[in-house]
Amino acid sequence: MRNKISNISRVIIILCGLSLVVVLFTPIWQIDLMAPQYPEGLKLLIYADKLAGNVDIINGLNHYIGMKTLHTDDFVEFKVLPGIILFFALAFIAAGIVGKKKWVNILLILFVAFGVLAMVDFWRWEYDYGHNLDPNAAIIVPGMAYQPPLIGFKQLLNFGAYSIPDVGGWIFVGAGILLLAVVVYEWRRKKWMVSQTGMPAVMIVILTLTFGSCSTAPQPLRLGQDSCEHCKMTISDKRFGAEIVSKKGKAFKFDDSQCLLTYLREKEIEKEQVAEIYFTHFISPYELLKAEQTYFLQSPSLKSPMNGNIAAFANEDSLHVMINKYYGNKISWEDLQK
Repeated sequence: MRNKISNISRVIIILCGLSLVVVLFTPIWQIDLMAPQYPEGLKLLIYADKLAGNVDIINGLNHYIGMKTLHTDDFVEFKVLPGIILFFALAFIAAGIVGKKKWVNILLILFVAFGVLAMVDFWRWEYDYGHNLDPNAAIIVPGMAYQPPLIGFKQLLNFGAYSIPDVGGWIFVGAGILLLAVVVYEWRRKKWMVSQTGMPAVMIVILTLTFGSCSTAPQPLRLGQDSCEHCKMTISDKRFGAEIVSKKGKAFKFDDSQCLLTYLREKEIEKEQVAEIYFTHFISPYELLKAEQTYFLQSPSLKSPMNGNIAAFANEDSLHVMINKYYGNKISWEDLQK
C-alpha cells in the first residue's frame, strides 16, 4: 500500500523508540571543566530528571565569582522532560506498529521541533547562568561572563570547559537521524536498489554514520590561547605541539611531545578511550600528523618548551634534511612509547 512504510523502516522506528527509553536512565549532556588545580577534571552531568557529577564542588567554586548555585529542584525542565521523552518513545513505537507514512512524517516534525526548542532552552539557561552574576561576589572581573559553550570548547578564566552530548544525547541524535533516513528512504524507495538483506545501501551508510558520529579529527592548536593538558603552560611554539583525540571527539592539546607521552604513561586518559594521537609537523604549515604515520627526530638542539626535544615529520626526506641541522637521532613512534 502506498501509504504504508516498509517492514525494515518499521523495525528501525520501533528500535529507535525502545532506545529512547534508555535516555531516561543515562546522562543526556556533560560539561567537563579542566584547570591546573583540578588535573583530574570536574564533570557536570545532566540527566532527564537531575544534575549529577561534581555539583557541590562546582557550586563552591561558582560562589566566589557570583554565579548561581545549581540545584535540581530549581529546574522545571527536570519535571517535564521525562514525560516528553516517554511520549516520544511511545510515539516512535506506535508509528512503527501502525506503519503509516503520515504518522512518521508528523513524528519527524515534532521530534525536530522538540530538539530545536531543547537546545534554545539550554542556551538560554547557560546565558543566564553565565551572565546573571552576584555584584557582591568575592571575585569580580569587569566585563567577564562565564557562559559555558553550547557545544564544543571555551576558555573561562583558568578553566577549560567542554560541552558535549553524553550517552543519552547521542541516542537522541541517532534516533533523529534514523527517523529522517526512514522518511527520505520511503520517499525515494522505488528509485533505490535494495541489498540482499533487504536494507538499501543508503540506509546502511546512514546507520554507519549514526553510530560513528563522533569525529576524531584534530582541532587546530591556537597559540597564546590553548593550554597544555599536562603542564598547563600556554602553547607558544606550534612546531612542537601535539594532540590526543578521544573516542568521544574531545581534544587534549599539548605544548610538547614529552607532555603528551607523560600524560599517556600516567594514564590521565585510558588507552581504550584514545581514538587518535597527532603531532605537529615541524615544518610550516605545521599540519597535524597521525602518530603512526609520523617520523620523529630527537635532538637536544631542538630545545622544545618542556625539553622533550622531539620534532615530527611527514616523511623521511624532510627529517633527514633537519638531521644535518640539529644533529639528532631518528626515532620511531613505538620507541617513544617505551
